[in-house]
Amino acid sequence: MWSSGEPADSYYEVRPECTDVPKTRFKIKPGKTLSVRKWQAAFTPEGHLDISKTLGRIQRGGIHPSIRGEVWEFLLGCYDPKSTFEERDEIRQRRRVEYASWKEECREKFPIVGSGKFITAPVITEDGQSVQEPLYLLEAGNNAAAEPPKDRDAAETGETGETDDTGEAGEEGKAGEAGEEGEAGEPASTAVVGETVANGETQSSINISSWQMMKEIISHGPLDKKVIQWILTLHQIGLDVIRTDRTLVFYEKQENLSKLWDILAVYAWIDTDVGYCQGMSDLCSPMIILLDDEADAFWCFERLMRRLYQPSNDLFLLEFQKRGNFRCTESSVGVESQLSNLAAITQVIDPKLHQHLEALGGGDYLFAFRMLMVLFRREFSFCDSLYLWEMMWALEYDPDLFELYEEPEAAEGSKGRTKSIRHYGKYERENMKSGSAEEAPLPISVFLVASVLKDKSAKLLQEARGLDDVVKVNFLNLTSAMPTYILDYNFILNDITGNLDAKKACTGAMKLHKKYLKKAKK
Repeated sequence: MWSSGEPADSYYEVRPECTDVPKTRFKIKPGKTLSVRKWQAAFTPEGHLDISKTLGRIQRGGIHPSIRGEVWEFLLGCYDPKSTFEERDEIRQRRRVEYASWKEECREKFPIVGSGKFITAPVITEDGQSVQEPLYLLEAGNNAAAEPPKDRDAAETGETGETDDTGEAGEEGKAGEAGEEGEAGEPASTAVVGETVANGETQSSINISSWQMMKEIISHGPLDKKVIQWILTLHQIGLDVIRTDRTLVFYEKQENLSKLWDILAVYAWIDTDVGYCQGMSDLCSPMIILLDDEADAFWCFERLMRRLYQPSNDLFLLEFQKRGNFRCTESSVGVESQLSNLAAITQVIDPKLHQHLEALGGGDYLFAFRMLMVLFRREFSFCDSLYLWEMMWALEYDPDLFELYEEPEAAEGSKGRTKSIRHYGKYERENMKSGSAEEAPLPISVFLVASVLKDKSAKLLQEARGLDDVVKVNFLNLTSAMPTYILDYNFILNDITGNLDAKKACTGAMKLHKKYLKKAKK
C-alpha cells in the first residue's frame, strides 16, 4: 500500500552533491494516481485497453512511476488501445528489428554508434574533410562541458558555441543560472575532465580515436552530403548528452549516456527533415529512464517528435503542424507559430496584459520560447515535468493517434466514427464540443504558458516598466536555420523555475481554454 501522499523523488535518485535541486510537488496518492492495479484492471483478458478508465486518473493524479513507461506508450500513440497483447508483441518486435537495422546502418557510417562510446568534439569539416587539429579534440574531451572555441573551430563546424537553441546560454551560463540543475562549477557528468568513461578510455582518447577513424574512412573516397551533415551533428549531440539531467544518478553510468547519444544519433539519421536540434536530449532523456529497452525508448521518443513536428498538407494533420517545435526554415524557427498563438490567446483573455507587453517590446512573446521548445523541462523539477507531460497527454488524448501515425489515410476516414467521447481526453472533448473540428486546435502547452502569465498578470502590470523587468532577450546568429536566442528569466518571471505547480498549471490552462473558446466564438 502507498502511504498518503508518498513523494515520487525516490524513483529518480539525485546525485548527493546536487543540493539545490527543486523537490517534486508530485505525490503518489491512492484513489487519484493511476496505480498498477487500476492499470491492469483496464485490460480485457485478450489485452484490449479501455483507455477511458485511465484518463481521468491520470488527469487527476498522474501515473505511478513503476508503470509510467508502458502507459506513456499508449498516450503517445505507440500502440492502439484496441489491440491485443499478441498484436502489440508483434509490433514491438518488428520495431525493435527496424531500430536495430537503422542503428547498424549508422554504425557502418560511423563505427562509434553502438560502441558504448560517443564523441564531444567535431571530427569532420563541412566540406567532408577530417578536422586538422587533434589538440582541440584532446582539449574538448578533457573539458567537454566548457564552451567550444568561437573562432576558427566554430566557423569550421558551423557551431557558434555561444548559446543553445532552446534559449539557453552556453555551458558556463547554464551551470550558473538560478534554478538550473546543480551548482556552478559542478561537473556535467562522468564523461568529462579526462576521467575513464568506457573500457579504460577517457573521453579525450575517444575523441582522438574517432578523429583517426574518420581520417581512415575519408581516405577511401568522398562522403555523401547526407553523411557529412549527419556526422557534423554527432559531437553536438555528445555535448548535449553530458549536460542533460546531469543531477540524476542514472546518468552517472556511461552506458546510459551512450544509449541517449545512440538514440539521438539514429533519429538524426532517419529524420533528415528535422535531424538534430538542441533541446531534443531533454525530450528523449525521460524515455531512456522509463523504458529499459533502447528500441522501445527510441520509438516512444519518435512518437513524441511526431506530436511536436508532423509535416503534412493534410487538413487532418494540421493540429500537429501547429506544434512544429523543431520545424525550421532560414527565416523562422518551428515554435514561432505557438508564440503567435500565445499572443493571440493573451490578447483575448487578458487584453490589458497583452497591450502592456507590446508596449514594453515583448509582444513577440520570446520569453516563452524555452517553455514551449522543450515542454517546460527547465521550469519544473524532473519528476514534476513528467507529471505535467502525462497530464497534458491525457487531457489531449485522441484514440485515433495510433492510426494517425501508422495509417493516416485510414485514420482520416474513421476519425470520430466509432469512438465514444469518453475515450477522448477532457481537453480534446472541449475542442469537439466547441464545433471547431474543421480548424486545427491549439496545443494545451500554449494555454499552460498563458496560465503562468495570467497568474503573474497583476505583478507584470504593476512592476514591469521595461522588457528587462520581464526577461532579457538577446539575438544571435539570426541567419542560421535555427536562430539562437539568449533568454535569461529576470525579476518578475525569475521565480517560476522549480516553483510551478503542475496540477495548478493544467487546471488553469483548462479554464483559460474554455474561456478562450467562448470569447473566440463572439
